[in-house]
Amino acid sequence: MRAVIQRVTRAAARVDGAIVGQITEPGLVVLVAVTHHDGIVQVEHTARKIADMRILHDERSPVEAGAPVLVISQFTLYADVSKGRRPTWNDAAPRMAAKPLLDALVDALIGHGLTVATGVFGAQMEIEMVADGPVTIVLESVP
Repeated sequence: MRAVIQRVTRAAARVDGAIVGQITEPGLVVLVAVTHHDGIVQVEHTARKIADMRILHDERSPVEAGAPVLVISQFTLYADVSKGRRPTWNDAAPRMAAKPLLDALVDALIGHGLTVATGVFGAQMEIEMVADGPVTIVLESVP
């Protein structure tokens, strides 16, 4: 599981112009991709890291700050551009495997006490966010 975590002052995900998920106060946007070998171990590791990571102001974690999180599925984080000019997506898990793990990640974050908004899995989305810092962290879960 790979996640790109961005500290934001606000963010929204839209599908066909309608807001499907948003956070209106400082928090995190988490772009998440699932790969073939991911399972509950990677979900729990990623959720714990996101919840406890001290990247908010005054070195607080999202749990400590009560900060919201907007989770967006983004299989393109597993793009392979090592050959040619066209990315391949071979390392991204198929929809049937990825969606349940993304749902489990959202549930795990809620289990840590976080308020979580989401985009729509597999949808063409417009993501609007105001970066804070900017602070961007790439998190790779343990295999």
